[in-house]
Amino acid sequence: MSGTIGTIVVAHKDRLARFGFDWLNWFCQQFDCTIVVLNETNLSPEAEMVEDILAILHCFSSRLYGLRKYKTQIKKDQDLPHSRTQNNVE
Repeated sequence: MSGTIGTIVVAHKDRLARFGFDWLNWFCQQFDCTIVVLNETNLSPEAEMVEDILAILHCFSSRLYGLRKYKTQIKKDQDLPHSRTQNNVE
């Protein structure tokens, strides 16, 4: 894997990873790969952590709202194992 990709260029950090960019950057460095961010903003560690937490909350709340939106469709889907058992019980 080392040497396959030398440089990754992105416009913004969040286009590559919503959160955990520093870890991803470290991981790439382990394989001699560098990440170049064109529109990099320098934030304090506290501000960066707040952005990471907000990104995590946004990601999981979007999943929750998506599941809520399709809840009735999921219940009616006959291909899912849980819908068969519920229909047999009712």
